[in-house]
Amino acid sequence: MAKKRNSPARYAVIGVVLAALGCIATGALGIVRGSIALGLYTPAQPASLTQWIAISAGVLVVGLALYGILNPAGVRRFLTGRQARYGSNALIMSLAFVGILVIVNWLVYQNPRKFDLSEGKQHTLAPETIQALDTLPNKVSAIAFYSSQYPSDTARTLLADFKSSSKGKFDFRFVDPNGDPVLARQYGITGDGKIVLTMGDMKETASYADENTLTQAMIRLISPQARVVYFLTGHGEPDLKASDAASMLRARQTLESKNYTVQALNLAALNKIPEDAKAIVVAGATRPLLPQEVTKLGEYLGHGGSLIVLADPSPFTSVVAAEDPLAAYLEELWGITLQDTVVIDLSSNQPFNAISASYSSTAPITSHTTSFTIMPQARSLGISAALPQDVTVTPLILTSQQSWGETDLGSLQSTQGLAFDETTDFPGPVTLAAAGENSSTKGRVVVFGNSTFAKNEGFDAYANGEIFTNAVDWAAQEAKLINITPRTPVTRTFNPPGQLAFVAILLGAVFLLPGLVLMAGISSWLARRRQG
Repeated sequence: MAKKRNSPARYAVIGVVLAALGCIATGALGIVRGSIALGLYTPAQPASLTQWIAISAGVLVVGLALYGILNPAGVRRFLTGRQARYGSNALIMSLAFVGILVIVNWLVYQNPRKFDLSEGKQHTLAPETIQALDTLPNKVSAIAFYSSQYPSDTARTLLADFKSSSKGKFDFRFVDPNGDPVLARQYGITGDGKIVLTMGDMKETASYADENTLTQAMIRLISPQARVVYFLTGHGEPDLKASDAASMLRARQTLESKNYTVQALNLAALNKIPEDAKAIVVAGATRPLLPQEVTKLGEYLGHGGSLIVLADPSPFTSVVAAEDPLAAYLEELWGITLQDTVVIDLSSNQPFNAISASYSSTAPITSHTTSFTIMPQARSLGISAALPQDVTVTPLILTSQQSWGETDLGSLQSTQGLAFDETTDFPGPVTLAAAGENSSTKGRVVVFGNSTFAKNEGFDAYANGEIFTNAVDWAAQEAKLINITPRTPVTRTFNPPGQLAFVAILLGAVFLLPGLVLMAGISSWLARRRQG
């Protein structure tokens, strides 16, 4: 009996305690190490952490060794008993699981794929950006000027995405402006975090590392020449600079992002169209153009000019259809009629909102459009069966058959009792937009039966802004810019939890869940041990 009390095995518990302490310390320090790697925590002396991990692991090994020395019989029983069989099975399954993980990770590493689950695909290059990369006539080289003090992870990821999607047309490198001030001075770089895109002898600078800014810089490389679009004024047109819902600031900003210069033109006062005009836009005029203005526009189109007309129904303007010189010109020389109607669309929740049901698949303006267009309070367009010589007209946007062009404008005070009259109304599908081209003069026109869709209140909704900018690109004969309008990112805010909530989340994720798994394992082991 005394021999058993003095047996070294009774002190083997010391080894178990040491091993347990070493295991806990190693696990805790490993969690801290992982937090540092994720940037959640920055210790004052990170180098000493590795030493403490080594010490705690050493204590674990010493504790296990001490237990084996003091209680070799217990080790023998553990290795040859039922627990050993269970343990060997668990070890084999664990090794198989780890092996599968290693193989899967190796396959993923060799064949990388990126999944973007964010709203609006904010971490995936937009189709417009991909189109811009495909449109590049020559290879673009990007030089990112980032010093060691300026974070560059976002820029590296974005530029790598551009490169991988460019089919060899885009490459990049990083330069420290402090380490190479001569190169920075050569490219006119005075700050940090700037990216210079070069293509041949041309260069453009992106001030920020975001997709929109880089895409805009590429567009300027694709089409570097000056391109001026004039918006007609003097007839009650929407303001180009105001931010209210009825203005056209968003349309102007979007065109400027594609390297257009947008200016106002008072044609009645100037009495001529500037020679640098790539296109003239008549948007939402509430008063009729003067006959001499229409004459100037006709002369401009006769010499290869371009015109975009956004004409609202007469009940919402002071323009009488029968006395509108612009409407008469479009009908006579282009075969496009501004019908004196308001479109009623029963497929919409609001009958006065005309919704696109189909687009022209052959016209560049709409051939790649996938979303729909909503035009509140629109008029229908008519296309002559006998077009003027050398003129071709393509309907761009059509409504559904559940719509019509209402001619009884006095009945529109209420939506009650709206009904199609086959004797006077224009049956659906009705045309909401049309594009015309004269093969001999090279003149182009795009006519919309609505201007509200291009105003601030509707520009960013669905395909409204895309359709308008594509129309300007086509009319201005900038086909290479169609469908590469930089998208407007969806802005989301994140309100981080308070310190107490953050600690609770950390404890739950790092300690609670693993602790429950550990307790379940210990409980199972004790139950099996009691069963022998």
